[in-house]
Parts: sequence; C-alpha cells; structure tokens
Amino acid sequence: KIFSQFGEDGIIDFLIKKLEIKTKYFIEFGVEDYNESNTKFLLEARNWSGEIYEASEKYIDHIRQQSLYWRYNLSVKNVFVNKQNINNLVRNYLEKNNINKLGLLSIDIDGVDYWIWKELTTTNPEIVIIEYNARLGYEKSIVVPYEDKFERLKKHYSSIYFGASLKALYKLGIEKGYALVGTNLNGSNAFFVKKDLLNKSGLIELKPVDCFNINSFNELRSKSGLLIERDAKRENDILKKMTFEKV
Repeated sequence: KIFSQFGEDGIIDFLIKKLEIKTKYFIEFGVEDYNESNTKFLLEARNWSGEIYEASEKYIDHIRQQSLYWRYNLSVKNVFVNKQNINNLVRNYLEKNNINKLGLLSIDIDGVDYWIWKELTTTNPEIVIIEYNARLGYEKSIVVPYEDKFERLKKHYSSIYFGASLKALYKLGIEKGYALVGTNLNGSNAFFVKKDLLNKSGLIELKPVDCFNINSFNELRSKSGLLIERDAKRENDILKKMTFEKV
C-alpha cells in the first residue's frame, strides 16, 4: 500500500511485473481527490500516463492544483460516468494518445460499476480492477439495477446497497475474455487479467470461492447518517428487502 485504500497499488505493481503490459496507459474513475487511489503509484513511480474521471468539481479543482498534474501525463475530466458516455470518454482518450488499448482500467463508483464495465466496448484493458460488494457473498450472481445517476447514500441511508456480487463480476469477466486472478484481503476489489496474458505469467485463473474475502471495513450508517457499529444481521436484513437483478 502506497496511495490506495487497501493495498491495491501493491497488487497492481505485482501484476504488471508478472505480465507483459505493452500499453502503459490507465483510466480510473471514482477517484475523489486522487490522494487515495489505485493508479497514483503507476503515475508517479512507474511513469504511466492516465486519465481520471470524477463527478465532483471540488475534487477536480483540488487535483489540478497538485504538482502531479503538471509533472506527469495526467488528464482530468469532471464527469459523472454512465452507460451513455463511457465509450465516448474512453474512445476520445485512446484517439488523443494514438493507442487502441489501455494497460489498466480501475472502476470504483460505489454503484453501477458492473453495468459500466458491461457497456464498455471501445477497448479491452489488459488489467481491470473493479469493486465488488462483499456483503452479497460469492454464491449469488446479483447486481443493483442500473440507474444513470445512482448514488449509494441517496438510494439507501445505510450506504451498503450498491454494486455487484463477486460472482456477477466473475461471469461478466469470462464473457469479456478475462480471468479472475484475485481480490484484496480487505474484500473490496477484484482483479481481472486478459486470458491471453496468463500463459507466461505464472498467474492462475480463480473462481469466486477461491479468492473471496469478506469486507474488513465498516460502512453501515444509521437513518441520521452516522456511522454505527458493524452488525452483520442488520446488514443482511436491510439487503433482503432491497431489489437486485440476477445476471
């Protein structure tokens, strides 16, 4: 762990050393002020180039005031990512840099992450990191229904109704030609690699049951918005009443 929340950038560094990544460009969205992010280490320590998307103008202004904004090849877009704009955003970045593929894509928008990855057709990044909701377990293949403006705290006060189960992401990965190679120990992100890169890497393809980690962190909130003591039964009772789609 250098800049990421739960060791993601260490896992990423391990993966790029194992894999023959030819295109050292990334896109990450859901970065807030970018101080705690999955790709900042790639930018600063590995000299990758990248583009980040963030819906909050306040955070975008903060990023543009940082020295990394002029010291590295970083593009910043103030945009709320959805199914309608994701392909144009990525296409424009690829064309601007005269590339046809990303080395890495990181998706963490606390909501309809599954649907955004499913919609993305303009490129097949060599590595994809995407958030899963560990409270949904690893046996069910379920996701929240798609909404253009999904915001987890507005959808439910508890803040735990969002995202997709690991199995749903695993099945989507297979559909897109990816292998699941692991999750972080804190149970928040899953790591996928294009299957054609696995042969010489020493990495093996896993199933959700092989690498599922329950979330170590607490996000449960009361109706007044306060963070409250973790309570697995209360979380399960809340989620049983919520709407999910089987995929």
